[in-house]
Amino acid sequence: MFLVVGVGLLGWVGWQYFGTGISSNAQMGKAEDSLRNQWKAPEAVKPSTGKPFVLLRIPRFGADWEKPVVEGVDADDLARGIGHYPQTQLPGQPGNFAIAGHRVTHGSPFRKLLDLRKGDQVIVETQDAVYTYELDGSPRDLTVKPTDTWVLDPVPGKRDAPTTSIITLTTCQDLFHSPDRSVAFGHLVKVQKKS
Repeated sequence: MFLVVGVGLLGWVGWQYFGTGISSNAQMGKAEDSLRNQWKAPEAVKPSTGKPFVLLRIPRFGADWEKPVVEGVDADDLARGIGHYPQTQLPGQPGNFAIAGHRVTHGSPFRKLLDLRKGDQVIVETQDAVYTYELDGSPRDLTVKPTDTWVLDPVPGKRDAPTTSIITLTTCQDLFHSPDRSVAFGHLVKVQKKS
């Protein structure tokens, strides 16, 4: 009986760390293609829970690294890609465009997030523009508790009205399940309108 339980447990762990990655990466690839096709239509793509609405590129992760960002950050949303906190602003708007992603399981889109450094770029492509943000620090330098929601404020940690556009990246602090979150902030440095 212990052998059966042990094999079952190993199978479950294998599925969590490898199987979910295979299925999530396939879903993300389809979501990217679907989103690019939607962008060709004249009507605007609006955020809708669980659906991709922008694409994210982080050059430090490689020239081919591109992931969809879906609306929402619950477990189902994050299984489809990187999630946008719905209560935060959209890319390019004054305030905080905040996103979250897994470091392990479900395609691990933010596996290398803690490797980012101050000055690294994060590029967000929408239907009508490409926004380039520059990180103000490394996510390994700021760890918060899940109750520290100030990181999602329009101006994190302040009650000021937003005047600039920023980005916030969040992920699990540890590779294995951890309630703590690693966080990086960045500011908008370039906007390129699509014709």
